[in-house]
Amino acid sequence: MKAKKAVSLFMTAALTAAALTGCGGGRGREEAVQTANAPAAVEETAEAESVEEAEPADAEEGAGTTSAGGGIVGVALPWLGTQNWAEAEVMFKEQLEAAGYEAIIQAADQKVPQQQQQIESMIENGAQVIVVGPVDGSQLGSVLEKAKDAGVYVIGYDRLLENTTGVDGVVQFGSVKTGELQAQALLQGLEELKGEAPYNIELFGGGPADPNAPNFFTGAMSVLQPLIDDGTLVVVSGQTDFTQCATVDWDNAKAQSRMDALLAGNYSDIEIDGVLSPNDGIARAIITSCENAGQPIPVVSGLDAENESVEWVWSGRQYSTVAKPTNALVAETVSIIDSLISGNGMPETDVTANNGVIDVPVYELPPVVVTKDNAKEVFADDPDRLALLTD
Repeated sequence: MKAKKAVSLFMTAALTAAALTGCGGGRGREEAVQTANAPAAVEETAEAESVEEAEPADAEEGAGTTSAGGGIVGVALPWLGTQNWAEAEVMFKEQLEAAGYEAIIQAADQKVPQQQQQIESMIENGAQVIVVGPVDGSQLGSVLEKAKDAGVYVIGYDRLLENTTGVDGVVQFGSVKTGELQAQALLQGLEELKGEAPYNIELFGGGPADPNAPNFFTGAMSVLQPLIDDGTLVVVSGQTDFTQCATVDWDNAKAQSRMDALLAGNYSDIEIDGVLSPNDGIARAIITSCENAGQPIPVVSGLDAENESVEWVWSGRQYSTVAKPTNALVAETVSIIDSLISGNGMPETDVTANNGVIDVPVYELPPVVVTKDNAKEVFADDPDRLALLTD
């Protein structure tokens, strides 16, 4: 038996900074994009309430004004099927309207043509800035080029917009770092709960159309691969490539079906110790599959700090999640919008990502690992999630 490997998690302090207020101004596009670090703006938001899509501006109002004296901002979301995207809809409406903007917020139900049409409508209705959380970051090039030609700024939200010059920047949590944290948490949980190595594990990735998903997997494998190579970790199925481990559309049912097959084909007479999961919905599907198969609950990672998984982490069913506070990501996006509409252009950042055509400025926020040990600390300023941590 191999000696256990020491693993340390680096916990990131909770994000705290005040969001900037909105400014009125022009909508010109600068030829050059500046680069160096922009501060992350964070604002506490009110308890989430249901949100209706904002109505497009009347044509006679013009592209640059609203009754609030701000400007028109479009927000194109991929869908509202997970907690983080539903929160984004609510928080964009709250924060944009509080800053004096008229918000056109639409979700595309995971359909690329629908999102293309929604973005075209935002251009036609005078949006000065369009924030895009893409269904598929590689399939929006034509409509984003159209936005660029119309003088509209485009900000990628949470995901990179690929293969286009029609993007001015992207706001997201560090995706490779997220994967590293997920892997570190998996190793920590194995040591705490499963005794000495070697450990039997399986690997899951996210949706291949999401450019973050392979980055999560790459970050995780940078931590796990050396331990797979030396025998500390044993991927019993042998499935270690992202293409083998990806979960199309981030579909929980597909993940559970794959886990069912992995268990039936490889674990009839042995126990599974841990599973790398790319998000919370897939984590819960994996755990459910293991319970249905009569397996002890493995150590499972996660992402997004969804309410149900926060409860599962607290109760010990899911070992960890990674928090990416939506209010912080929205607040950072709104601060960039303020800069653009006030005529100051894109803020500076020293981080870029190549999207296949250009180097895109990236405004990264730090993700935070959450386990039972630090959950109350991480959610100290999040009363809704804090209320879930009950004995």
